[in-house]
Amino acid sequence: MVSDYSRRAFLQRASALSIAGAATPFVLNLAAIGEAAAATASDYKAIVCVFLYGGNDYANTLIPADTANYNLYNAQRSALAYSQASLAGTTLAPTVPLAGGRTYALAPELAPILPIFNAGKMAVLLNVGTLVQPTTKTQYTNKSVLLPPKLLSHNDQQSYWQSSSPEGASSGWGGRIGDLLQSGNANPSLTCMNPSGNAVFLSGQTAVQYSLTTNGPIALTARTSLQGSTAAGTLLRSLITTPVNHMFETELTKVSARALNLYDLVTNALAVAPTTSTAFPAAADPGSTLGAQLKQVARLISVSSQLGAKRQVFFVSSGGFDTHDGLLTVHPRLLTNLADALRAFYDTTVELGVASQVTTFTASDFGRALTANNDGSDHGWGSMHFVLGGAVKGKAYYGTPPVVANNGPDDIGQGRLIPTTSVDQYAATLASWFGVSASDMPTVLPNIGNYSTTNLGFL
Repeated sequence: MVSDYSRRAFLQRASALSIAGAATPFVLNLAAIGEAAAATASDYKAIVCVFLYGGNDYANTLIPADTANYNLYNAQRSALAYSQASLAGTTLAPTVPLAGGRTYALAPELAPILPIFNAGKMAVLLNVGTLVQPTTKTQYTNKSVLLPPKLLSHNDQQSYWQSSSPEGASSGWGGRIGDLLQSGNANPSLTCMNPSGNAVFLSGQTAVQYSLTTNGPIALTARTSLQGSTAAGTLLRSLITTPVNHMFETELTKVSARALNLYDLVTNALAVAPTTSTAFPAAADPGSTLGAQLKQVARLISVSSQLGAKRQVFFVSSGGFDTHDGLLTVHPRLLTNLADALRAFYDTTVELGVASQVTTFTASDFGRALTANNDGSDHGWGSMHFVLGGAVKGKAYYGTPPVVANNGPDDIGQGRLIPTTSVDQYAATLASWFGVSASDMPTVLPNIGNYSTTNLGFL
């Protein structure tokens, strides 16, 4: 559920548009808002959320590489730490170095995406997480600020990351972006697309996510016993799309007809998708389909003109990041999958000539504790993230590097970071690039007014 502020923003816009007719339905007014926002979108843009379910371990993703901070990192998790020597090949050299000689290295398994960073097309976001408003350790300790509900809880923090609301939210900020821009697409139902299942991130107030698989659209008749009969399929289509008198049945036939038409449209478009030479490697973890999901996203982007799309929001995901144990065996495999998939996807966008029009970013429930818990790490809060694409102002860090400590000034104990950059700021930067105006930003991100800096500048 969106906040009262967001509801007021929607209602104010609805009131303003009511001049066109007092009886105009609210949903049509909202569509008009989207039309106004998208009217000048003559180009194509896509944002792609890569969600790492389970809470990615930040300390073994982006590792302190300078001697002083490496020693602090190693002291807190010596049994889980990478050796300093193993980081030599993935140490980052940003255009503007961090103060005090601080350096970071990517985990060695992330080496495939290092060339993207070095080319200036990838940025690193430091200590990002869910917040309601800027929060210091003193404020956290004194309980003097509002905090995201149920911190350290998987379901609630996944939801808060994706929607600015706890579990049970009806819409996410990706879907609310879709609300504003979908009417600029010839087929609004193809604005928010998800090849990984279902996620609140892509649910809007009016925008509805279109789910498909890594093999393509889901056939409405896939679970029937038609045995491939064309005649039976035609008859079923007629039965479920023929108008009837009952208003509920009429709406059902409209939905069914739309689903069938979209299935045909997407299937036919993908059938003529251009062949690309970039290979998506087989996953290091056979259970991961991240590479296949991103390959499908690349194919959909390649046929965006056939789909009538100017603005699209995608969601892909990978699970298994809840590494309470087995961190040294499980996490490297997960990072290998992530790096290989991101690299292949970015290279494919370059090959398709759309790299500057596609921005990909990582997200996760939360970071994890810096301290070791036997052979794993416990739930945390802030984390490190990556954003990449041709429009990214890369080879740079954005945000504030946290003090490496247990119960230091930047953590709530065990190295669980208090975010210094909010998801709202991260999202607002993406949304602004995508075409959301400053006046519409509170509709997408109801807490964005709590921050003096709303654009982090990485796009």
